[in-house]
Amino acid sequence: MTVDAIPPADTTDMAAVHKVFRESLASAPQFIASAAGDDTRREMIANYYANLIDFLRVHHDGEEELVFPVLSERAPEQRSILDKAAADHQAVVGLMATVDDHIEIWQVKGDDGVQGIVDSLAALQATLIPHLDEEEAEVVPLAAAHMNAAEWGQLPSHAMGHFQGDKIWLIMGLIRENFTQQQRDMMLAHMPPPAREMWETVGERSFNELIAQVRQG
Repeated sequence: MTVDAIPPADTTDMAAVHKVFRESLASAPQFIASAAGDDTRREMIANYYANLIDFLRVHHDGEEELVFPVLSERAPEQRSILDKAAADHQAVVGLMATVDDHIEIWQVKGDDGVQGIVDSLAALQATLIPHLDEEEAEVVPLAAAHMNAAEWGQLPSHAMGHFQGDKIWLIMGLIRENFTQQQRDMMLAHMPPPAREMWETVGERSFNELIAQVRQG
């Protein structure tokens, strides 16, 4: 297949990925409150958000490494949009670090540290959600117009390869919840065989069990 024959990027998966952040941050007050006085549940919810923040970090890194440079070259007249998106990423970096710190404090101090994690996640939400709105309205259409499927398709493998959390299957499950069945099938079809085997043998079951416990509160 020649370069010209490679199909254009299907960027519809970005909204599904962003929905993971939108819904998880919106649920934070409820999830955290449900762990009051319960050390086991607090550890589970803290770990959930630690993995979410790790995913947000690699998600942004992937865009900066794989998307923004390509769009800057192919759509230089839209550079201001990309510069704004990159600046938004930098604003989020410090907020993610603060969340990381307060997750640890909450784990150590228990209910005495709860306000810090609630406030830090709310601050992240307040900055991140407008950025996601702008990205979906302005950056994603640029990617659809100027990138091909192979280029766009590097994002998931980059995220899986650089994710530092301990539950990649949690992130996969959260994303798959927001996918169409066709997107779920494509996701599996493009996974390396070990990753697909992990998901099909233990990952999906582990996700279903954990997310049911997380949401029961």
